[in-house]
Amino acid sequence: MFARIWNSYLAPLLGRPAHVQIAALCYRPTEAGPEVLLITSRTTKRWIIPKGWPVAGTDGTGTALEEAWEEAGVHRGAEAKRIGRYRYKKIVDGGLPMTTDVHVYAIKVVKLADSFPEMGERERKWMSHDDAARVVGEPQLKAILKDLPALLEQAR
Repeated sequence: MFARIWNSYLAPLLGRPAHVQIAALCYRPTEAGPEVLLITSRTTKRWIIPKGWPVAGTDGTGTALEEAWEEAGVHRGAEAKRIGRYRYKKIVDGGLPMTTDVHVYAIKVVKLADSFPEMGERERKWMSHDDAARVVGEPQLKAILKDLPALLEQAR
């Protein structure tokens, strides 16, 4: 009940600015279109893309590459290009939602590691960009995944 009151009344009144995360939309080209590497979240096991808080001393590209490595085992050496942004409510300790803007960087996967820092905490799976759009929960991320071929073309 507190979460509903917070979302409906208190959060809009306080008008706090959104927090920012950096995400890695890891993909590989195929003849049928790009495939996307999704991972599960650690707690709810929802399908997501790797993301995290900005890392001091690095830019968005560096943070995206680091998140792709730690959470999905994507080797560095890939190129990252910013292709979009989405907003979601991150649930923090205590169950309160925190508005978070996520800057999305496309990373062409060159090689996946068999062993990586969070391998015991997550599943990873290749999916077509359309299938990925169907299984993720965030509406704006769904739109990015559906439009991925055009977004990658624009980023070239």
